[in-house]
Amino acid sequence: MEDAHVTGFLRHLEIGRAASKHTLAAYAGDLRAFAAYLEPQKIELLKATHLHVRGFLGVQAVDHAATSRARRLAALKAFYGYLVRRKVLDANPAARTRTPKLPQRLPRAVPVDETFALMDAPDLERLLGLRDKAILEVLYGGGLRVSELVGLNLDSLDRTNGVVRVLGKGQKERLCPLHPTALEAIALWVARRGELLARPHQGQDPTALFLNHRGGRLTTRSIGRHLDAYVLKLGLERKLSPHALRHSFATHLLAGGADIRVIQELLGHASLSTTQRYTHVGFEQLQQVYDKAHPRA
Repeated sequence: MEDAHVTGFLRHLEIGRAASKHTLAAYAGDLRAFAAYLEPQKIELLKATHLHVRGFLGVQAVDHAATSRARRLAALKAFYGYLVRRKVLDANPAARTRTPKLPQRLPRAVPVDETFALMDAPDLERLLGLRDKAILEVLYGGGLRVSELVGLNLDSLDRTNGVVRVLGKGQKERLCPLHPTALEAIALWVARRGELLARPHQGQDPTALFLNHRGGRLTTRSIGRHLDAYVLKLGLERKLSPHALRHSFATHLLAGGADIRVIQELLGHASLSTTQRYTHVGFEQLQQVYDKAHPRA
């Protein structure tokens, strides 16, 4: 019985909420873990109480980080909320449980000079160098999530108006402007990307904007590996993730005077509080603004 409800819940997330496959897999694992916790107590999922939810999170605290426990609680709240809305249950046993306090972890923004060096690192004499140059320019210049970048197709581009159509979280579409350098890099890559499709290979994707050496769509993991290689090439004393470039995009815009609500739209954040976490401002910059703007400074 519970299996049917879990299946229905996951189908609801996939179809009704447009949840990603990663979210679906994570929530399914969270519900399995809670069912396994209840099993020795001979308690079914539909019979669980607030105390069972608290006990489960307490056990999880032994070897799971706060972020993992928060996600598992979110899965339980969403699952039982789904059952309440369908009148399978009268109340949500997870509703009163507080979310664990999460650490505020943010990637360090890459300094502007290092960012420019990274943009110039690919070898433009090589076909894949042209591709990597375009990837880096779009990741940083557009502030895209790496999952959004690998999902781009050729028809996502509007080079006339200098924008790219991005499908973000929850299948929400937004337009991201690209600066001329990024557009030029894309044009050079697109002019030659067909060379990777000239020799047929299994898994080729002619619709994808960014291709691997066999003509298939690039993966997020591949993007991370290529970025690691350029960091190593430049001898940078930091490990960079694609997300660090997105964070740097927001931080540099804020430092340049961009309004935080504009940055929110560019990043595709539903909540302004999420943007504020990405665009933290250093004390030195705050002091400079204070000295410049305050009449008594």
